[in-house]
Amino acid sequence: MGLFPQIPPPLLTSLFLSLFAGLGLAFATTASGQSRSEYARMIAGPPREISPLSARTTAYLAGKQALVGAHASSDEAAPRDAHGRPMLSLRSINRGDAVTLASNADGTFPSIELDRASHFLRAMGGEEHAVDPRTLALVYRIQTHFAVPEIRVVSGYRPPKPGSHSNHGRGRAIDLIVPGTPDEEVARFVREIGYVGVGVYPRSQFVHVDIRPRSYFWVDDSGPHRHSHERAILGGQAASSDAEAQARHQPLIEPYAVGTDVDAALRASGLAPATPAAQDEEEDEGE
Repeated sequence: MGLFPQIPPPLLTSLFLSLFAGLGLAFATTASGQSRSEYARMIAGPPREISPLSARTTAYLAGKQALVGAHASSDEAAPRDAHGRPMLSLRSINRGDAVTLASNADGTFPSIELDRASHFLRAMGGEEHAVDPRTLALVYRIQTHFAVPEIRVVSGYRPPKPGSHSNHGRGRAIDLIVPGTPDEEVARFVREIGYVGVGVYPRSQFVHVDIRPRSYFWVDDSGPHRHSHERAILGGQAASSDAEAQARHQPLIEPYAVGTDVDAALRASGLAPATPAAQDEEEDEGE
């Protein structure tokens, strides 16, 4: 005795075939009206709930931050070169040493200063890596924008771990603090530049900045030496900042690649150092 005793087998087979065909048509119709990923989310049910940001993190992201310790302001005047241009002054929070670097008139840096910066930004174990000239130019732009006497460096180069894609291992990233300025205010400024990575760390309290082909912004509420709690934020602003950078013909940031010809890399980036004579003749063009 079957499940459908009153229906002849040929008719039963026909009914099952029609049913499966209808289901396939329904899936195709749904997928044609919306992406397969959207349909998959619909049939999978509501997404897993993301834990809300803590009150402390929310206040931090609103710029409500105590400017004490490494964030305390400084009354010192920014150092200036022989042309009267502000010099990039970096101070290591972990080692306590400092370096002052003279820029070109356009905000880039000559090769001798890039070498000094690379040594200063060395890892805690002493390992060194050439800093990307555009990373240093970005940090200089931050210092001159906020008119502070120095940038306090939390981390520069870090030897990459196997499988790591961190820009810290490429000379393209710096974790920093701008004295007398909330981290979120610094982050807001850098997010507008285009082709940058900007991460804020409410517990450790610093801003990560890097250069990259496509902007990406995030917040990481993990503490020092803890597993990352990174979450992406402001994706729309990241895309619009890059679009605006492209519209004003800002040079693109190429994907990172290992090379040995430093001069060729500088020429490709449009950052080949000028000759000393040309530097002396240039006038101050601002930041």
